[in-house]
Amino acid sequence: MKALRALFDDVLRAFGVLTRLPLPRREAHMAMQPRSVWAYPLVGAVVGALSALIWFAAQFAGLGTPLAAGLAIAAQVLITGALHEDGLADFADGFGGAHDKAATLAIMRDSRIGVYGVIALILILGLRWGGAAGLALDNVLAGLIGAALLGRLAIVALVVFLAPARGDGFGRIIAHPPRHAALAALLLGLALVGAHMPLITTALAFVAAAAAAGYVAMIARRRIGGYTGDVLGAGEQLAETAALLVFVAAA
Repeated sequence: MKALRALFDDVLRAFGVLTRLPLPRREAHMAMQPRSVWAYPLVGAVVGALSALIWFAAQFAGLGTPLAAGLAIAAQVLITGALHEDGLADFADGFGGAHDKAATLAIMRDSRIGVYGVIALILILGLRWGGAAGLALDNVLAGLIGAALLGRLAIVALVVFLAPARGDGFGRIIAHPPRHAALAALLLGLALVGAHMPLITTALAFVAAAAAAGYVAMIARRRIGGYTGDVLGAGEQLAETAALLVFVAAA
């Protein structure tokens, strides 16, 4: 019973960190947060499922596929409080507007958005909107769930393979997750995506998401020596979008 309670608390911590859903909150003690990463794919699955419900509701209301897709993506942004989009914009500004670690970190911490951030948001939201609109009807639920799930799994991968680039912030809170938690996240992701998608599609989506997250990891390690919360947000957005495009292509 105590073990089940601990797992439930992990789930609530994961939702508390990654969403704005009105769920009971658990303490954000640093020692407890890293182990909750196993539940990040579950958070992604719920975000994807809720956005799919919005997609179907809009279609039922006769709004058509483009508006249904736009509302589904808007729902994801509202559910997460634009957490990952904000990270992507700061990442684009920092890595696009500076050439050394100190300046890059300073720009990413600045709350103001620059031209690189605006362009990154326009491109990523446009691609996600187009991807949601391009999903076949019988793949909307699985596609939105799978893409959102793989985006959150990318966060886990980045904190496993990179070290925190600064001593504070969200990135530090979930640093150095236990190996069993990271492995559980991977297996949970494989199970949830593989249960609804053909094997080859699942494999291609994982490869695409891993390539996107790997690109972010490569340039983050080279420029700032690790990750920040903004790097995690960028990795999530690129991995989610890459997986979504695979699901559209496989339809």
